[in-house]
This record gives sequence, structure tokens and C-alpha cells, in this order.
Amino acid sequence: MSSNHIIIAGAGLAGATAAKTLREEGFDGKLTLVGAETEYPYLRPPLSKAFLAGKESAEDGQIQAPAWYDEQDIDVKLDEAVDRIDAAAHRVVLSRGGALSYSKLLVATGASSRRLDISGAGLEGVHYLRTIDDSRALHNALARGDRQLVIIGMGWIGMEAAATARQLGNAVTVVGPGEVPLASALGPQIGSLFTAKHRAEGVGFRTGRTPVEIAAAGGKAAAVVLDDGERLAADLVLVAVGAVPNTALAEASGLAVSRGIDTDGSLLTSAADVYAAGDVANAFHPVLGTRLRSEHWANAIAQGTTAAKAMLGQDAVNDDIPYFYTDQFDIGMEYSGFFPWATSVPVIRGNPENMEFIAFWLRDSKVVAGMNVNVWDVQDAIQDLIRSARPVSVAELSDPAKELTSL
Repeated sequence: MSSNHIIIAGAGLAGATAAKTLREEGFDGKLTLVGAETEYPYLRPPLSKAFLAGKESAEDGQIQAPAWYDEQDIDVKLDEAVDRIDAAAHRVVLSRGGALSYSKLLVATGASSRRLDISGAGLEGVHYLRTIDDSRALHNALARGDRQLVIIGMGWIGMEAAATARQLGNAVTVVGPGEVPLASALGPQIGSLFTAKHRAEGVGFRTGRTPVEIAAAGGKAAAVVLDDGERLAADLVLVAVGAVPNTALAEASGLAVSRGIDTDGSLLTSAADVYAAGDVANAFHPVLGTRLRSEHWANAIAQGTTAAKAMLGQDAVNDDIPYFYTDQFDIGMEYSGFFPWATSVPVIRGNPENMEFIAFWLRDSKVVAGMNVNVWDVQDAIQDLIRSARPVSVAELSDPAKELTSL
């Protein structure tokens, strides 16, 4: 066992944030960052938005410039992965051969796109959107416009990519089994508002429908066949049906895994000196009082920071309220909270018809989630309402004359 060597398995936002925090907090021992991709750590949110649109470069999305890792004496091993953890011996085996000993280990292996299991899913022209290479390939296919894109999936990635593709001049149809896009994240009322905007911008929808085949022509994807027999012509198909946490390493190494790698509030796993953070972590959240796995970038930053401090022996617990944002056409939205635990329809403040409003979700008269659409500088107040768990009335929440900070 190395007395002063921290290894981070996973070079995404959580891993890179942990590395940065370790150095900022004074860790001067050996620090190794192992990443399966060939790129230095980068931000993923632009992959379905600005980078996909060609408005940002790969360098714009880098969390740190490559030279920074050398300056901080961080050994970055790209195109490499941790294959096995021997928690008892405090050693990891690397995919390219060899083993390293550690004093502390952070597993930040992220998540992967859920694959589509239907005939034709492996054809040329079928895309996923998880990595910078995925986004680059999709951009190159869409940049000239006048392509027919069918998106399978009505969640955030599907809807963001639909907006970007339309703005590049492509025909877009979104397909999914639900009746309302984004309903699983925001409920049908708010999901319908986003859907109406997409329809106004020319996006087509086939809701309540399931793809059963991707048909080929000349060895490439040419159409998506739906369960009612309809064939949607497609030059390109984007599969956006969610993500699966990369828990194989943890499971093979004997770590406790349920919806992700189980951790306590300090991100410590069931194995001594092994922590987990980011998309792969199913971490206890003290505000919620149960475990929560979040795939959003703000969570990766918060957990990467917490894990780094905890590995240094600090009394660190991640109690950040989950936060994310989206940009679709001229809609800008921020969201905080625990929507799955809400038991009510949203309380609206403002005017949903012109897409300038705030929505709150309640449970037992307490705000558990809130979002602002084209209304700004209210997230601190929303998060304070969630964290305080103080009862508030529907009348006060919906009254624009009432300052949120006074509730």
C-alpha cells in the first residue's frame, strides 16, 4: 500500500474536479488520473448544445488546459482504464498492464449511453451522444443541413439535440413511448410547454410510439419503423434513451452497488479508502435522507470536491441541492431539487404562455423542486426554500409581488 498516492479512476468532470481540489487543499503526494478516453477531461453539457452546433471548440470545453496537469504534477493516463481493484491490498490493475498501489482511490467512471436493442441498431448512421467524438461525428453529419434526423428518446439529450439540429437546418422527428416529452423529468404540464415550442420551430413528434426496427438502404440507416408500421425516413438516427452507470469495475471488485456505487454522504464506498463520485455514485444525500444518483454536471463538481476533501481526512459531506440547466431554441432554464419526491402539480409564478415563469413542486407544503424559465437570478432563493424545508403557501409562491427571499 502506497502511503501517499491517490488514484482517480475516471477522467470526467468529477475526477478532474477531485484532482484540482486535492492540489488546492494542499495534497502534495503522488496523484494519478486514469481516463478511458483519448481527450483530456472536458465538459459534457455542450455536446448536445453549443459544441454540437459548432459554436464551441473542443478546447472551449476542456476543464483545464493539458499543460495544467503537468504544472500540478498530475500523472494523466489517457486511453487507459482501471480493470480491477484489490481493495484489501490497496492496488489497482490497469487495462494496459501493470498495477499501482494507492492510499486512497476515487472511482469516477461515469455512465454510458443506454444501447438500443432492435434490428438495425448497429447500422452506419445510427448515433449516440455521450462523448466528444460522438458529438463531433453527429455535428459533421448535420452541419450542412437538409438532413432527416429521427431522434429516439424524449429526454434532455433528445430534446436538446432536436433544437440544435433544427437550428442547423435539418428536419427532425422525435419518437418515444411517453405521451409528453420531458414528462418524467418535469411532469406533463411543463413538458407540454417545451413540446409546444419545439413544434412551433418545426420539430415533429411521434409520442406514444416505440421503434421496432431501423431499416437499411445501401448498408446505412434509411428509416425508423414504428410499432404501428409507420416508416419514418431517416438519413440519421440519434438514440437518446438514457444512460447506465459504469459499475462493472465496482461490481467485479466487490463494492456495494444498487442503482450505482453505494456511498455515504462523504462519498465513501463499502470498501475502506475507496470513494465514488459523479454519475456512477449512488450517494446518501443528507437533505433528502436517502441515496440519490444524479447525472448532472453540477453534481459531478460537488461530489468531486467532497470526495477530495474526504480523502484528505476533512469532515466533508455533499449536501448540495441537485441543479441543472438546459438551452433549447430561445428557452433558457435552470432547475434545482428533487422532482421524483414531489407529490403535486407545479405551482406557477409568471406567464407560461410566453415561457417566462417559475415553477415550484411541493410535498407536504414544502418546496422540493423549483425551476426558472427565461427568468434569472432566482436560483439561490429556490435552493434556500428547498434546503430550509419551511412550509409555504401556494398563494405566496404564485404571487409575483412576493419576494422569494421573504417566504
